[in-house]
Amino acid sequence: MTDSDSDPGPASDLGKPSPADALRFAFGTLTALPVTVTRWDRPAARGGMLCAPVVGAVVGLCAAGVGGVLLLLNASPLLAAVATAAVPAALTRGLHLDGLADTADGLGSAKPAEDALRIMKQSDIGPFGVLTLLFVLLTQVACLAALYADSWSHGAAGAAVSAVTARTAMTLACRDGVPPARPDGLGAAVAGAVPLRTAAVVAAATPALAAALGALFALPTALHFALSALLALSAAELLLRHCRRRFGGITGDVFGALCETAATVALVVLSLGLQ
Repeated sequence: MTDSDSDPGPASDLGKPSPADALRFAFGTLTALPVTVTRWDRPAARGGMLCAPVVGAVVGLCAAGVGGVLLLLNASPLLAAVATAAVPAALTRGLHLDGLADTADGLGSAKPAEDALRIMKQSDIGPFGVLTLLFVLLTQVACLAALYADSWSHGAAGAAVSAVTARTAMTLACRDGVPPARPDGLGAAVAGAVPLRTAAVVAAATPALAAALGALFALPTALHFALSALLALSAAELLLRHCRRRFGGITGDVFGALCETAATVALVVLSLGLQ
């Protein structure tokens, strides 16, 4: 999600959006899949951002599937990890990675909010963005390689948990009380769209789902998976608060940065728990 995307218009009189409308909005804005967004208004934006974890589940399962196929073909865990990390980038056309790089440039500039936002909106990537992308992608690949070296199932579960948690961080960032940094852009369109209580339910459900997935391995693994989601969401929350202080609110680029930060922290925690 970046600010170059179109804005949802004002709330329409079409009534409450259907689940299909919400899913179309989610997949149409958070992925590059050929989905037609049928509702482009505030209620649809609310439903779409509540469906963001569903998008994460689909992206994570696709990534795990590609890694599994390569392992079946006797590829190394490292190659499977590279492919797994590449799938989300391909399914989003690098949307969230671009947001991460732009946010790093804005934060790294140490300039006032208006100048930092201008830097973030430029099409080029500065040194802070390049270095951040390099280290984040290297970290993700290293963690996935360690998980795949343990077993395909651990690597697949790690890919799924990190992807779902990453999109849950987006849902949380859309809660009431989080203002947009700009009056335009898709970030402004979804900022504050999700009621606080609803966002809290989604936030609580994600570690619970991660624990349920980890329970397929063992009870300690269930606790470890839940911890990875909790710490990832906490890291994203810290970044969100910092961006609010620096930029005065949230932007589409910040959403991408939150997504990649949460995914990376989740993978780091999961890989550190290997026996």
